[in-house]
Amino acid sequence: MRKSEYSPGGGGSHEINVTPLIDVSLVLVVILLLATPLAFESSIALRQAAASGRKAAEKTKQERVEIKILSDEALTVNRERIDQQQLEEILTPLLANAGESEVVVECADAVSHGRFVNVLDRAKLCGARKIAVKE
Repeated sequence: MRKSEYSPGGGGSHEINVTPLIDVSLVLVVILLLATPLAFESSIALRQAAASGRKAAEKTKQERVEIKILSDEALTVNRERIDQQQLEEILTPLLANAGESEVVVECADAVSHGRFVNVLDRAKLCGARKIAVKE
């Protein structure tokens, strides 16, 4: 036998309808998600430059040494063409005078991988602290 939804005796349905509760909860969650970033933005403190300004520290002169590998035998250091054997002689004083000891290496397409790695290793041995590879 099937029970009918409506009973004339006044028994009624005793289930709680939770749909409105869920709807209100989801609306509150969306409001919190939208309001949270706005609350953090307003708390960012800004200082005026005159009040917080101070003299900037002098930076050491940052010169970089540029090496371009033209072929397996020839390369340029700061746009001066040299042979592979002269690399240490020229690179060591340049890196000693440079503040940050930064070296930028650019390689031609025809150069072998071994020669490229050799130049990188020799630059590191001469005192290069930072080495960047340029395409």
